[in-house]
Formats: sequence, structure tokens, C-alpha cells
Amino acid sequence: MNAKQVVKRHAEANEEAPIRQRILEAAFSAFMERGFAATSTLEIATRARASKRELYAQFGSKQEMLAACIAERAKRLRMPANWPDLRDRETLARVMTAFGTNLLREISDPTVIAVFRLAIAEAVRAPEVAAALNDVGIAASRAALREIMTGASAAGLVGGEMAEHFVGLLWGSQMVNLLLRVADRPAPREIARRAEAATAAFLRVYPASGEAGCQT
Repeated sequence: MNAKQVVKRHAEANEEAPIRQRILEAAFSAFMERGFAATSTLEIATRARASKRELYAQFGSKQEMLAACIAERAKRLRMPANWPDLRDRETLARVMTAFGTNLLREISDPTVIAVFRLAIAEAVRAPEVAAALNDVGIAASRAALREIMTGASAAGLVGGEMAEHFVGLLWGSQMVNLLLRVADRPAPREIARRAEAATAAFLRVYPASGEAGCQT
């Protein structure tokens, strides 16, 4: 198969993709390349090989497209529905480590980091980017972690619901380093190590309810 045939087949595959998927992929790539404020709906429609009528039939505005793009990636930050009941500290440690590993892996993905950079770059011209990232993307991981901490607290496994503290232990300065491009994405082994270390540190600081030496 020659180069022209490869290009033609790729174009045909894009044409066959559902219109909503094509629009979201086109919107996301345009936002990353040109910025949210500078990207027009016409450009998105052109990239998606769709009419503006088709675009607005799927999304009412450019802001809705942005929120949908972020929401698609935020799905990966939710905890599985079948995580075990929190009956003891060992189970809690496993659940927290699994959550931390997933969070580090997904948020350190280059595409997700690009969304954070976009939100920072557009903070003045298009504050809705940061609002969408916070409300749709970050909220998903916060809700999952709060659910874990609420369950652990109700079971008497920790003496508080210190979700933000765990995130701080998990990330440290890693996010800033990734945003500044002064560090590479951590390898799977390093991600697992950080999640285990953050969990162990958190459980040392917040022992089970009623245990001596519980810190606040």
C-alpha cells in the first residue's frame, strides 16, 4: 500500500466515525494547537468534515464542546464501581494505593497536562477553560477520593476526611514540574512507588479513630 492509499484510507475512516466523535477530536486538537479563544467553530467544523449545522446539532456552543472534551478524559479519573468494602486498614491501604496510582497515571498523561497548560494560558482571555477543567475534570477525582475517605471515616479506619492532604502527599511538586516541562512523566514503577509511599505516610498521620496519637 502506497502513501496515497494510506492517507485515503485514514480519511475514509475519519468520515465513517460518528459525527460527535469527529467533532470532539477536531475541537480538542484545535484547542491544543490554537488556544480556545482563537479557535472558531468554523475551523472545528472544517477539521471534523462537518457542517456548522451538524456541529450545533451536537453542541450548543464552543464552551459545551470544551466541557465535553474534558469530560471524556475525566471519566478515567473515576473509581471503579466494584472497589471493596472498607472493613480494615489493609483494605483501605490497597484502595488508596490503587486510587493514587490511577490518578497519577491519568493526570500525568501528556494530553491531560496539555489541558492544564491550555487552562493556564487562557486564564485571562477564556476563563471558562479553567472553570470547565475544575468543574468537570478535577471534580471527578475529588468526588472519588471523598467517597473513599467518607467510607473510611464511617468505618472508623481514619480519624478524619483529609482528602486534600492525601493528594498533597501523592503529588508533591510533580504537577508543577510537569507543567513547566522540567520533569518527564513518571514511569509506571515510579507512579506505583509514589502511590504506595503517599498512602503509607497518610495512614501514619491519620490512624484509626480512637487510637492514641491521632493527629489533626
